[in-house]
Amino acid sequence: AQDFIGDAARLFEAQGLAYGMRDARRLMTAALGIKSDHLTLYLREALAPEAAQVFLKFCERRAAREPVSRILEGRLFYGRWFKIGPEVLDPRPETEILVEQALKLPFHNLLDIGTGSGCIAVTLLAERSEAIALATDVSEGALRVASVNANAVSVSDRIQFSYSNWFEGVDGRFDLIVSNPPYIQASEMEGLEPEVLNGDPHIALTDFADGLTGYRQLAANAQAHLNPGGRILVEIGPTQAQDVVDLFLQAGLKTCSVHKDFDGRDRVVEAFGPNH
Repeated sequence: AQDFIGDAARLFEAQGLAYGMRDARRLMTAALGIKSDHLTLYLREALAPEAAQVFLKFCERRAAREPVSRILEGRLFYGRWFKIGPEVLDPRPETEILVEQALKLPFHNLLDIGTGSGCIAVTLLAERSEAIALATDVSEGALRVASVNANAVSVSDRIQFSYSNWFEGVDGRFDLIVSNPPYIQASEMEGLEPEVLNGDPHIALTDFADGLTGYRQLAANAQAHLNPGGRILVEIGPTQAQDVVDLFLQAGLKTCSVHKDFDGRDRVVEAFGPNH
């Protein structure tokens, strides 16, 4: 197995992939059907023909710039495995910043606009056993994937999924509103890496405009759906903090804060309702 991993890592690096060895080890783990921390037990073993065939097919796909998470049809997010498919955005580690900030204050009920894989809402419910959620999306396929993930993490009895375009059909008020809206400008799409451009659904990446459409919707509707003392947390692109803060303040939201990601880039905007 070790020789296969080494050959694959060199192939990936020759293709310009930054993390060749890491990717090769993850694909081998999947091909063997084992946990990642058990891989060392298999490194000196001969690779069974069936596993070798699966691994080589995985490697072909990765060399063609298909993301590892797409090949494995899932990824870890906040320590839990989330199924993904072509209908949903591949959860990013940066989105965990939003989850961490959400967990710093108590909430009983939450609204997740554009839930995608469900990674945000499902994780928040898993971390807060008394909370309930409404999760919406404009993609029926995404809602099906999110429902599978809610079942897998055993929170399906505390989450309702609803087909909705932004706030259409959303009733009631919530302690917390969360969203990771499509924020890439239409003009930036062609500059994306192939893994992103060919892997993620474009509707989850861009608003096909200036990247701020979602934040205008959230700013305009948040107050009507926040409980007293409620707050909203949104993921942003690293150059959008001031624009999003301005939109929120102009809409009457208060106490806007900007939280940075692991690389020191602006990543999450947090605001409170005016009666905070």
